[in-house]
Amino acid sequence: MTFNGFKKEGVEFLKQLELNNTKVWFENNRHIWEENILKPNVAFVEEMGETLEILVPTIKAKPKVSGSLFKIYRDTRFSKDKTPMKDKIGIIFWQGQAHRMQSASYYFFFNTQMYYIATGIRTFKPPLLKAYRKYIQNKTNAMNLHNILQDIKQKGYQTPEPKYKRLPQGFKQEDEYSYLSKYNAIFGFQTYELDDTFYSEEIVDKAFKVFQDMDELRQWLYELTLTVED
Repeated sequence: MTFNGFKKEGVEFLKQLELNNTKVWFENNRHIWEENILKPNVAFVEEMGETLEILVPTIKAKPKVSGSLFKIYRDTRFSKDKTPMKDKIGIIFWQGQAHRMQSASYYFFFNTQMYYIATGIRTFKPPLLKAYRKYIQNKTNAMNLHNILQDIKQKGYQTPEPKYKRLPQGFKQEDEYSYLSKYNAIFGFQTYELDDTFYSEEIVDKAFKVFQDMDELRQWLYELTLTVED
């Protein structure tokens, strides 16, 4: 399937979904979603996945829902947002055997206002958080992460703010890299307006450039994930 960019009709569909967020409305308009969102997303995963193999030959790019694509139905049991449908689109490429959301990954997101390109892990669940804190107690690992994050910011990208205000047990304020222990997620990202590039095949090259700029972070996180204990 050839990827020619994301579709303006797809963004318009999301705008209508914001106004009509019900399962009945969605099912009545599912054909629009399949043609203008699902198909371009599948094509993007296929082409982006092949391109990313240049960086990571073992990258997982699965052009299907519950693979690189996320379900449009929201699981309201675990969400503060109780609307049944997601009015935003997420696409993920990941490395390793862990769950995709607990793996070193490249991430692409868009809604009706902007798109977002990121590399990293967006939230550490308890096993990964425990492994992360243990991993950065090694000064070399912590120094490498610090340097990678500084490099990402120098390239003009953003990083998240620390989640916690206090240092967890085992870390001291005077330690140079102890601030890293306050994070519950590590990623680099940038947001962009829905420009002409987004609606063209050139978005693949743009996303690849961002992923490539932050690939040292992906590698650091992949090595971290190998230390997680079951």
